[in-house]
Amino acid sequence: MRAVIQNSIGGPEVLFVAEQPDPSPGPGEVLVRVKAAGINPVDGAVRGGFYPLLGEPPFILGWDISGTVTALGDGVTAFKVGDDVFGMPRFPKQAGAYAELAAAPAGEIAAKPAAIDHAHAAALPLAGLTAWQGLVRHGHLQAGQRVLIHAGAGGVGHLAVQIAKARGAHVIATASPDKLDFVRSLGADDVVDYTKGNFTGQVRNVDLVLDAVGGDHVDESLKVVRDGGVLISLLGVHDASRTRAKERNIRVERMSVTPDRDGLVELARLVDAGKLSPHVAKTFPLDQAGAAHAFLATRPIGKIVLTV
Repeated sequence: MRAVIQNSIGGPEVLFVAEQPDPSPGPGEVLVRVKAAGINPVDGAVRGGFYPLLGEPPFILGWDISGTVTALGDGVTAFKVGDDVFGMPRFPKQAGAYAELAAAPAGEIAAKPAAIDHAHAAALPLAGLTAWQGLVRHGHLQAGQRVLIHAGAGGVGHLAVQIAKARGAHVIATASPDKLDFVRSLGADDVVDYTKGNFTGQVRNVDLVLDAVGGDHVDESLKVVRDGGVLISLLGVHDASRTRAKERNIRVERMSVTPDRDGLVELARLVDAGKLSPHVAKTFPLDQAGAAHAFLATRPIGKIVLTV
């Protein structure tokens, strides 16, 4: 099979296509003919050595896949050859999504949403599961609550806005000036231009914050959370922030996304119901993975996808 590999840590230029042995599905796994592979910021961090999840190269990046089942490992009954599937297998271990074929545990993929193509389905798993798990599993979001979502036009953020709206929340989202209209189009009730002063002067009495910035930004976000509220961070949380939160009975949790078939099924249900639509900023062919990573650094709206 053809796959994007890297033999050294570095910039987008270290990514290149090479022939690699075809994977085989083990017990409980399926072999997927990858039609599209989503790109996420964690991919760039691993490529550049800032987040060494996969150890030393060589390795194949990527976790988001959408494609067609071509073979079944022993014991697999949930899928059949020819099924269209999507998922985020093996995270944070190597999944090898940037390739023509990928073996995936059957319990970590689900039927592709019928309402969207493979490119859009590949944009959904990691970012969508992060949003879903952050808001629902960890945040326990309830209808009628006020939720603040930072970076509302980003990969996670634009999906989180839609998920929160689908669950009946009042959604407040931050974005840069050129992305405000896009975030409004997702259904956000209030959109805050974070370049016009601190958002703490424009937001108050929030039940739940989903924060993708981390660090000092967590401390600022705590100022707008009601006593007894919740803050879910996708990045680090300072000890001082945890102390301040505890004084006000605010639950602060740092989460990392995990493979989640039930979550994928729920995301697919929302897509097919017309309540969730992943936005693909641009697609690139497999042999332009380096260019795709360079484009990722421009912080586009929504997601970037490799077509295979």
